[in-house]
Amino acid sequence: MFDIEYDVIVVGAGHAGSEAAAAAANLGCSTLLITMNLQNIAQMSCNPAMGGIAKGQIVREIDALGGYSGIVSDHTAIQFKMLNKSKGPAMWSPRVQSDRMRFAEEWRLLLEQTPNLDFYQEMVSGLLVENGKVTGVKTSLGIEIKAKTVVLTNGTFLNGLIHIGEKQFGGGRAGEKAATGITEQLIDLGFDAGRMKTGTPPRVDGRSLDYSKMVEQPGDENPEKFSYTDLTKPLTEQRSCYMTYTSSEVHDLLREGFDRSPMFNGRIKSIGPRYCPSIEDKINRFADKERHQIFVEPEGWNTVEVYVNGFSTSLPEDVQFKALKSVEGFENVKFFRPGYAIEYDYFPPTQLTHTLETKLISGLFFAGQINGTTGYEEAASQGMMAGINAALKVKEQEAFILKRSEAYIGVLIDDLITKGTEEPYRMFTSRAEYRTLLRQDNADFRLTPKSYEIGLASEKRMKRMEEKEKKANAFVQFFKDTSVTPEEANPVLSAKNSSPVNQSGKLFKLFSRPQITLEDIQHFEKVDTYIKEHNLDKEVLEQTEIQVKYSGYIEKEKNNADKLNRLEDIKIPKNFDYTKLKSLSFEACEKMSKIKPATISQASRISGVSPSDISVLLVYMGR
Repeated sequence: MFDIEYDVIVVGAGHAGSEAAAAAANLGCSTLLITMNLQNIAQMSCNPAMGGIAKGQIVREIDALGGYSGIVSDHTAIQFKMLNKSKGPAMWSPRVQSDRMRFAEEWRLLLEQTPNLDFYQEMVSGLLVENGKVTGVKTSLGIEIKAKTVVLTNGTFLNGLIHIGEKQFGGGRAGEKAATGITEQLIDLGFDAGRMKTGTPPRVDGRSLDYSKMVEQPGDENPEKFSYTDLTKPLTEQRSCYMTYTSSEVHDLLREGFDRSPMFNGRIKSIGPRYCPSIEDKINRFADKERHQIFVEPEGWNTVEVYVNGFSTSLPEDVQFKALKSVEGFENVKFFRPGYAIEYDYFPPTQLTHTLETKLISGLFFAGQINGTTGYEEAASQGMMAGINAALKVKEQEAFILKRSEAYIGVLIDDLITKGTEEPYRMFTSRAEYRTLLRQDNADFRLTPKSYEIGLASEKRMKRMEEKEKKANAFVQFFKDTSVTPEEANPVLSAKNSSPVNQSGKLFKLFSRPQITLEDIQHFEKVDTYIKEHNLDKEVLEQTEIQVKYSGYIEKEKNNADKLNRLEDIKIPKNFDYTKLKSLSFEACEKMSKIKPATISQASRISGVSPSDISVLLVYMGR
């Protein structure tokens, strides 16, 4: 097995590693997935859920590209919710509560059924590098395995250090040892490294909770699903989550342990996730708030283990237990495991190109928390892109890069490599300037053709997307072509307190009114007949409604994206010498020399580069 040279070696089998291995293998490359424990493939280290605000869009994009995250999420979901439904469709975000054990099992079974993919359980302690190019990996047993490319997806394992109160011990996750050797070698090779921190809450015994004192949080009445394929089906049965609150009494009990908190006594020096703070951080930063929400999330269909979302902590276990017992419904709580914080090494992502290949070592790719991100979805999308580009590099084909106007994945990678990050990066809809274009409902229209072109998305997937697009476009055209009389229109309009019409007009115009829903428009016999005759499903109906109601906004955003994409087309030579442009500001010269932007558009997004600096570049490139 080790006598051959693999096309791609993926180190680590979390969400990033699993998607990377699947993508590379499905593109026809001989791939080896090495991990320290094969029982923990795609382990949900923190919350048992996939998706959420902006993250749900990423899972849809992974699915549209031919990845596995959406399919696995659908197969192992115990609850589905479409978040932000009260807002416009650019904000709608799918989320599932997952069965933790089944999620990891499903991923492993899918990967085992993937051709071209081998597995090996051991710790990778170093890389093989010759003349600035990666040539393989070295394991802790001293085995050298050759490869044309290597994808590092080490998660929180690089020199991982776990904190519970004043106790600290090495580990990449509770119960698993840390990975050593790689950081030190990469620093010797010239890479910059840093430390980050994340945390997780206690897991408790659901049998010890009083749910009657909590607010039930059921799933959607008509649940949808993540995957655009017909391989999965929406849930017919769901498990509820519950919500309760902390109180001033809980906060006082937590404060009693602050002197033993690694966050406040200086033991933890690295920065944690801003948008997922620990409970001690929340009550310290938001001292005026008398209570904080706690979401009580079941870990699966049959297990009694429960995840206490909103109570992430690294306080001593006795303080955690005492405070949690004062939360409504937790009076008789029993712990399965305490919460903890973990510090780990990461590498500032400005050291990467848009393909996630390192600038220093050819053939070496980084994906996931090693790049300073947080979240399964962010990791999985990077893994997929790294796996794709590692495979394309082996095949000597053009790199696969998504623009900011094409995908949240494009926004994520561009933000990382252009701006870098000093705290765990999390995706939000607000980070995307073209979020009306990057909706969760149209990820297949945006990305499946691109993936099909490189050979990842299957022909079946492509045909299914084309059929859906054809039906939606034809239905939109039907609204543009079909007129209704005042006699037909006014009963429907008056029922919704919408102004009556006094002459015949197109259905498109009526449907564009904010008060008129798809349900209302189906009261017109012509519309109802069309839907039945063409057998239109829920996806096509939703797509049509969005295209009609938001056509003006979508068109405006497309025009804005086109303007920016013109700057994307102006490439900057790889080793361009910015010092020869005397009119550039010193800061712009310094930042661009370090980051080496690939295009004028990327240069414009670097912090410290002003519009006048871009004008200087444009004038020079114009020559």
